[in-house]
Amino acid sequence: MNFIDELRWRGMLHDMTPGTEEQLSREMTAGYIGFDPTAASLHIGNLATIMLLVHLQRAGHKPFALVGGATGMIGDPSGKAAEREFLSEDTLRRNQDGIRRQLEKFLDFDCGPNSAEMVNNYDWFREISFLGFLREAGKHITVNYMMAKDSVKKRLETGISFTEFSYQLLQGYDFYWLYKNKGLRLQMGGSDQWGNITTGTELIRRKESDAGNVDAQAFALTTPLLTKADGSKFGKSESGNVWLDPGMTSPYQFYQFWLNAADADCPRLIRVYTLLSKEEIEALEQQHAEAPHLRILQKAIAQDVTIRIHGQTGYDLAVKASDVLFGKATLNTLRSIEVHEFDVIFEGVPQTEITTDELASCKDITDLLSVGSRGEIYASKGEARRAISQNAVSLNKIKVADPAATVDLEWLQGRYVLVSKGKKNHLLKKV
Repeated sequence: MNFIDELRWRGMLHDMTPGTEEQLSREMTAGYIGFDPTAASLHIGNLATIMLLVHLQRAGHKPFALVGGATGMIGDPSGKAAEREFLSEDTLRRNQDGIRRQLEKFLDFDCGPNSAEMVNNYDWFREISFLGFLREAGKHITVNYMMAKDSVKKRLETGISFTEFSYQLLQGYDFYWLYKNKGLRLQMGGSDQWGNITTGTELIRRKESDAGNVDAQAFALTTPLLTKADGSKFGKSESGNVWLDPGMTSPYQFYQFWLNAADADCPRLIRVYTLLSKEEIEALEQQHAEAPHLRILQKAIAQDVTIRIHGQTGYDLAVKASDVLFGKATLNTLRSIEVHEFDVIFEGVPQTEITTDELASCKDITDLLSVGSRGEIYASKGEARRAISQNAVSLNKIKVADPAATVDLEWLQGRYVLVSKGKKNHLLKKV
């Protein structure tokens, strides 16, 4: 497999420095991407760059993941409108451990010469003094060169601290240190990182030239930032970032994010986020074009990525939850839900508690759906009655036909009733 050719057909190549393709064709090349450890988990925005490392390893090269334990204490100004808060060393270390566990789902850290490795730039920056850093890096890069970077230009009007201004020099020194100590020749990242990455290639060129190594070379490669067909940034749901950690974004929420992708976005998403071949993708696209209502592309992406992140069990539970809440589930489906699955499946579904006394006071179904729910399902008995007459109400997946029916329900897990009002779900919880 040719790494550059793979990126080209997948639409994952934005820019690269001259000689990059030749270097990758010539020998096994070690390359890296930096990850910001200021959050407890990576998110799907990071996933696009993780896939660069995946393809690099698949092509026989050696991937490195650099966790910015030192630079994470400062913050990259690229794409930021304001200064970030500093994090403690302990927090950054905890976050690094979480990132390692997530990367192990994508990269092989034990496969011989091209095994993946993780490094933390705090390990070398803690050994260097401020004066030493100025001597090692500062004198080789001019202020004019640094001011010309887009990430700095965009912050000049609102103000940028010396700390953040120095970020590109710190990232550049990362590349130099890895070049000298780990033999890395390539740094990759999103297209917004081009300025920071090329500061590294320039630092390597100048330092090596001063040392008499005029032929020394380092390379840069970037992937396009993902945007939706409407131009908005890809990677966030209505509630914010879509995280890889199941404790921050559940498998069901994760699966639903991909399932709800717009048709216009899917051809790009399936190329970037899955390892399906060109032929497999084109076949799926043909099937999708013939029956777009089946959401074939969305389901293929959701399955591939959810299994990779959350495993087969997480995927199966996400599919089950989707069927229960939005599919053709029956009462028997609801009965089959295990106790440990219940909270996961109904996470995010509004719940209303109803006491035994309140339940006893409900004379019919309309009472239950209005007074019994304190107006949270239907505001009044009349509204509940109209919805039932329009065939818009189900209890435990069974349509309610008679608004005067008595309250004789099967309580799921002995305490829940699933109320479906049109396409919206609500749980009544007996307490």
